[in-house]
Amino acid sequence: MNLEYFIAKRLITGKEHKISISAPIIKIAITAIVLGIIMMLIAIATGVGLKHKIREKVTAFNGHVQISNYDNNSSEISVTPISKNQDFYPEFKSVSGIEHIQAVATKGGIIRTADTFEGIIAKGVGSDFNWSAIAEFLVEGTLPNYGGNINDEVLISRISASRLGLKNGDSFFTFFLRDDDTNKIPNQRKFTIKGIYDSGFEEIDSRFIFIDIRHIQRMNKWDSDEIGNFEIFLESFDDIDAKSAEIYGKTVSSLNTRTLKDKYYKIFEWIGLFDFNIALIIGIMIIVGGINMITALLVLILERTSMIGILKALGTTNWSIRKVFLYNAAYLIGVGLFWGNLIGLGIIIAQDQLKLFKFPNPKEYYIEYIPVHIDVMTVILLNVGVLVLCLLMLLIPSYIITKITPVKAIRFE
Repeated sequence: MNLEYFIAKRLITGKEHKISISAPIIKIAITAIVLGIIMMLIAIATGVGLKHKIREKVTAFNGHVQISNYDNNSSEISVTPISKNQDFYPEFKSVSGIEHIQAVATKGGIIRTADTFEGIIAKGVGSDFNWSAIAEFLVEGTLPNYGGNINDEVLISRISASRLGLKNGDSFFTFFLRDDDTNKIPNQRKFTIKGIYDSGFEEIDSRFIFIDIRHIQRMNKWDSDEIGNFEIFLESFDDIDAKSAEIYGKTVSSLNTRTLKDKYYKIFEWIGLFDFNIALIIGIMIIVGGINMITALLVLILERTSMIGILKALGTTNWSIRKVFLYNAAYLIGVGLFWGNLIGLGIIIAQDQLKLFKFPNPKEYYIEYIPVHIDVMTVILLNVGVLVLCLLMLLIPSYIITKITPVKAIRFE
């Protein structure tokens, strides 16, 4: 039988435990643990959720890695074409962890209506384009179909449509400068809005429309197998740097690779700060909870001074008595963790399903509601970490037991 555990259990389940002087202090300590774990769970869930949602939105329009000609010089517009006849297309078999690869091209233009005009970047896509990532942003109409003959269907953002006074089903003219001779009359194309999307990412929505890639190939006088660049989607965003280097090594010397993080480095620097904020909140909550538990432990020791003296008189070691109070503290921390997880995870699940809380200014965060994301392993590690760290913090105050002498303790009142 574990003597220390037996004594600790009797102390916890005894009636005097509930009516003792330490009862209010113990309740405050448990409440601090409950509030702390709730705050930590929400901080992790919202921070990670926002990171994932922003990354998903940017990835949907660009892919994780872009392969283009070096002569493009990181331009948003496709300057020098590359051939689709590559060893890695349509399947990149030489590199693992690649989910999809698609060929695209971009060209700058101006949409002109009777009342106004708007500068845009036309993104030409073909039958290999992965629409599933864009489909969730569709708010009106349907997605264009570029699998058959060349057509004039386009997908335009809600922002651009609103600025131009256009609605789904309307037609408009777009003018594109000639790359071979800018002095000539611009290329003119008439498009019909097939669908309207809204990703909430104004930096992208205000610029991009989706058209058939064959329009760009004809205007640029490219062959049917020439495109602007390839977009590669990875199975895991965490592998983006390693896979980009691996992809670069598997392509010819005239091609360059560029990651999504390089293209939108300011955004990824910003969301990188979320990790620091999460760590700061977790650290503060653990310290607050630990201090409250130290206070509760000291009160428990003071309240049980006579018992400590009797145990020492019977030959119990200091470490054995310290373990009794550490078991007691572990139980109290466990109660706090249980209720904290129950309430915290309940709030997170409710937010995920019902979207109860929204950002006051969605444009600053590129999304209307507060996204949440948390996994089982994170919850387990957080709980284990809080329990272990709090117990380690309690080792020092429990050392006071070694200073208590049996004679004085038994006479203590």
